[in-house]
Amino acid sequence: MIAYTLLGTNDLQKSAAFYDVLLAEIGGQRAANVSPIFEGLGRMIIYAGGEGGPFFGITESFDGQPATISNGSFIALGANDPAEVDRLHAKAIELGAADEGAPGPRVNQNMNFYAGYFRDPDGNKLNFFCMG
Repeated sequence: MIAYTLLGTNDLQKSAAFYDVLLAEIGGQRAANVSPIFEGLGRMIIYAGGEGGPFFGITESFDGQPATISNGSFIALGANDPAEVDRLHAKAIELGAADEGAPGPRVNQNMNFYAGYFRDPDGNKLNFFCMG
């Protein structure tokens, strides 16, 4: 259902240094290294995972205004199991992310999942997530 997601950044190189390492942990790589269709975008870096999967990107704002974070929005990145959530959340913190909720079970009447939340160097909120 999701084709791609973009997060704004005010420092593309700092953000790229963070996501190059973090997304490599789950098989992500710069799509420009995979396909020439993304070359020349300049102010944007697109990451791809498996064949046919959605893209994830970081970008400077196209209107020239500062990138800002959203309140109440975040992106969940898939993990295989709770141990991988723990490892990836710790890696994000090691790379300079701010902890926004330690990994652990989240259970309510409708869902049972495991997640660890963090904010990237620009303050965007994300988590690593798995069911069960």
